[in-house]
Amino acid sequence: MAGPEAELETDEPKPAEAPPVDAAEAIRWAYRFHRTKRRLRVERRRAAQLAGLRFAVTLALLVFVFVVLSLTVWAEVQRLFGL
Repeated sequence: MAGPEAELETDEPKPAEAPPVDAAEAIRWAYRFHRTKRRLRVERRRAAQLAGLRFAVTLALLVFVFVVLSLTVWAEVQRLFGL
């Protein structure tokens, strides 16, 4: 039977310590990150509201055009057939 394998040492360097973190820069980055998130959330909400408003205006315009066209056609049918 074979004996336990010998441990091979590698020439890989051991991981160095993590570089020190600048707390002031990290805080500024966090503020900027959350400010950007809040701004994007507000812009998405505003865009959704404007989309709803555009839909309502477009729908009202289409209904108006339909009513005008219907009344025009009805008047022409009455004039043509003498109803």
